[in-house]
Amino acid sequence: MPDHAKMYALLCAAASEALDALPDTPENAAGRAILQEALLKAEEMYISGTEDEGT
Repeated sequence: MPDHAKMYALLCAAASEALDALPDTPENAAGRAILQEALLKAEEMYISGTEDEGT
């Protein structure tokens, strides 16, 4: 059975590292916002134990 907690931690850590490595420039603003929103949503879903089928 997959360890969802480990998968969540791995993916979120990688996305966070990518955000840190991505320069904070106007050209990157949309990509940074998408990643940051997804990280926050994933964190909320993980903590609450819910699944959201929509994006």
